[in-house]
Parts: sequence; C-alpha cells; structure tokens
Amino acid sequence: MATLKKLAPVEFAKFMEYQEVVSRDDGAIPRRYREMIAIAVALTTQCAYCIDVHTAAAREQGVGSDELAETALIAGAVRGGGAVAHGLLAMKLYDSKDNGHAST
Repeated sequence: MATLKKLAPVEFAKFMEYQEVVSRDDGAIPRRYREMIAIAVALTTQCAYCIDVHTAAAREQGVGSDELAETALIAGAVRGGGAVAHGLLAMKLYDSKDNGHAST
C-alpha cells in the first residue's frame, strides 16, 4: 500500500476516502452486515487480502463463526448460480442459428 500511496498519492487518497465511507458505522446497513457482504464479495473475487482484512473486521463486529460459514456458502451458491446462468447463455448461443459464427 505504501508503494501505491507514493506513486499515485491523489488516487490513493481518494480510494482510502471511499473505503472509509463504505466501512462507516452509521449507514442504513449495519457495519457487521457490511463486513459479511465484503467477505462474500472477497470470496467470489478470490481476493486473499480482502478475505483477511474483512474477516478480522467481521470478528471485531461480533460476527460469529456460524454467520461466517453461512456467508461463505451463500457466496458459493451465488457464484455457482452465475456459472449456471452463463451456461444457459452458452446453450442459447449454441442453439442460435445466427450466433455470429460460421456453421459447420
């Protein structure tokens, strides 16, 4: 992070400002839920750093291991659902007479 801050100080400052806003405690979504959402996104994007940071923050916010387990499984189901949805698109394109590819 120090390297990013040094090389792109304006962008880094704005990024950190944005991070502070979305991590706030006084929003409509309580901080503990914000952290569980962040964990779910981190699991689906496979960002190890984000998983580390947001898991620690979730624990500090009182998120239990049972909630963490459910968050992981929900994220997995959503990611799996995305694969199925893209599979349906692939099937639609496969079955399409005019899919932009030469016929064999």
